[in-house]
Amino acid sequence: MNRTEESGAKSDMKVQTKRTISMSSSLAYFVLSLVINSAGNVLTLVTSSKIHPSYLGSAYWTAATANFGAALHWNLFWAFIIVGILTIILNSVLVGSFSWKRAIGNMLFMIPFSALIQVFADFFLGRYSNIFSGLPEATNPLMVFLYILLNFFGVVLIGTAISIYQRVNLVLHPADDLMQILRFKYFKGRAATAMWISYVPPTVLAVIALIITHNFTNFGLGTIFAFLFQGGVTGIADK
Repeated sequence: MNRTEESGAKSDMKVQTKRTISMSSSLAYFVLSLVINSAGNVLTLVTSSKIHPSYLGSAYWTAATANFGAALHWNLFWAFIIVGILTIILNSVLVGSFSWKRAIGNMLFMIPFSALIQVFADFFLGRYSNIFSGLPEATNPLMVFLYILLNFFGVVLIGTAISIYQRVNLVLHPADDLMQILRFKYFKGRAATAMWISYVPPTVLAVIALIITHNFTNFGLGTIFAFLFQGGVTGIADK
């Protein structure tokens, strides 16, 4: 590529990444993505807990975080916050330096996201009984089928939310940041390789939880569905 072509490519990149909506609209879409994302994550967790034996499960990071938090007797808010902080530290190690700007951006995502996770969990579990009595236990095949659909719908919500906040491009979830660091710093842009390597940290958390509790929950059919289709949902939502 000659200098003229290189300059043109850089110019095209600037055009492609230029913000096309106002900052107020960007913030509104970002808030919407947080609500959709947290609701989707909690739907997968709660529906999984309502079927016995529990074979539904949720998206991989969500399942590992919930299990790790349960093993250490943390509620979902603190589980997601602490795992987020640990991921921020890991990202800094991988980058080779600590950036307050990057860390604060990640926390600006994690704090409201974790708070909404707890709110939706309390809602779907019936802790706001004056508003909603919570999702009941699945006691027949019809309810099991309904909860499987709700679980898959939760994954669809997660994929849609990822599309929104990545395109808004204000701040990222630390796990998304990890994937981007791995992809461009270590794997020459190979997204698939970076994605699989980014699952190592939650796997470690899940193994620690398994050693402590001897229970393997929140992994199952929904996890497989997320592996297979969440990326496709995000691609569809992009359009």
